[in-house]
Amino acid sequence: MSGIVLEGGLVAGPREEIRADVRIDGGVVTDIAPRIERLSGDRRLDCSGCWVGPGFVDLHAHLREPGHEYKEDVASASIAAAVGGYTAVMGMPNTEPAIDNVSLVRYVIEKGEIAGLVDVRVAAALTEGRAGGTPAPFEELYSAGVRVFTDDGDTLADGALMKRIMFELAEIGGIVSQHAVDPDLAKGGHLRAGSLADRFGIKGIPARAEEVVIARDLELVRDTGCAYHIQHLSTEAGVELVSSAKREGLPVTAEVTPHHLAFEVSALENLEGNYKMMPPLGTSRDRDALRKAVLSGVIDSVATDHAPHTTEEKHGPFEDAEFGVIGLADAAPIVHTVLNPGPRVLFARMSEAPARIGGVDGHGVWISVGSPANLAVFDPNIESVPAKTFSKSLNSPYVGRKRRGEIRYTIYRGRVTRALEVVCPS
Repeated sequence: MSGIVLEGGLVAGPREEIRADVRIDGGVVTDIAPRIERLSGDRRLDCSGCWVGPGFVDLHAHLREPGHEYKEDVASASIAAAVGGYTAVMGMPNTEPAIDNVSLVRYVIEKGEIAGLVDVRVAAALTEGRAGGTPAPFEELYSAGVRVFTDDGDTLADGALMKRIMFELAEIGGIVSQHAVDPDLAKGGHLRAGSLADRFGIKGIPARAEEVVIARDLELVRDTGCAYHIQHLSTEAGVELVSSAKREGLPVTAEVTPHHLAFEVSALENLEGNYKMMPPLGTSRDRDALRKAVLSGVIDSVATDHAPHTTEEKHGPFEDAEFGVIGLADAAPIVHTVLNPGPRVLFARMSEAPARIGGVDGHGVWISVGSPANLAVFDPNIESVPAKTFSKSLNSPYVGRKRRGEIRYTIYRGRVTRALEVVCPS
């Protein structure tokens, strides 16, 4: 028998780490031991100094297919994801057309299977066409494997409709994933309201635009019992609302992006388009509250909100620039650099929790004999300054910035899909 042996890594578990070799064969973990005997035909991968854990799972990625393939497509996003240690990604439905029916769900999933580098899942729209009116056909979509529903890119602002949808999804076990930015308060805004926006004479978006949506929706969760996930949390007050809801025992989870952990509004001193995002970068107090919440577990998961745009879309006048940055290839190094979380927290927030929240079976499973061979090997010691992206688009705030940590290997279904700078699709 031959397979892959990960040698000498620190294997992360839910309560402890152990120094061990890990054997993979037939797409599953077949042995964990201090030293695994060499067998003829084995592929031995040096993991000394590295953390070994379940492959990362991204609950929030814009794959841009169908409709905007000039920015990104499922295949190119899969390459970036494999480079970043991901074995599963969930595509958002704000495509053209919007992913609000079973045929489009299957289309995107099949594109992922063809690419063969990560498990591509899909979040479907809450409303038909993401128009905020007629609810999507939830039972059909759930039967097709969809577990997460969102009008991401837009907020479902109609409270009565949201309550009706929450009752429906609670019945079948679906999850509402909310883009919590009040459209009226945010209308016409380009960065966080405050002194920087005032200095440039640019309309700002108040922190309260996030808070009022979360507060309203938590009341609806109390009424309906529906599982509720908050996307790209960005404010100190939002963290407090999540913490309070969890203490109450509500079925509420939250994610934060690497860019909201890494930066605050002063990054926009030069009105650089690669720091324009939605929700906008907040204050240093917001950033610090988000960091503490990730380490404590109040924020369950890190999600990239990978949002590719062309150079032209990002580098005209600031007010005309599109919102969003890319991050699939960079998330783990950025999280490690700004948080120094240790292996268990890193894999809990980037693997176990997002897989559990999104119902992404076969991923985020702590390593044990018989567990799926969807794994990431993270070297916390490599220091680098990235000079390129692995996306079709270039709108990264991380290029040219020093960071610590890098994915050494990604293992998907028992195959190596990243080995240092080499992506191996077969």
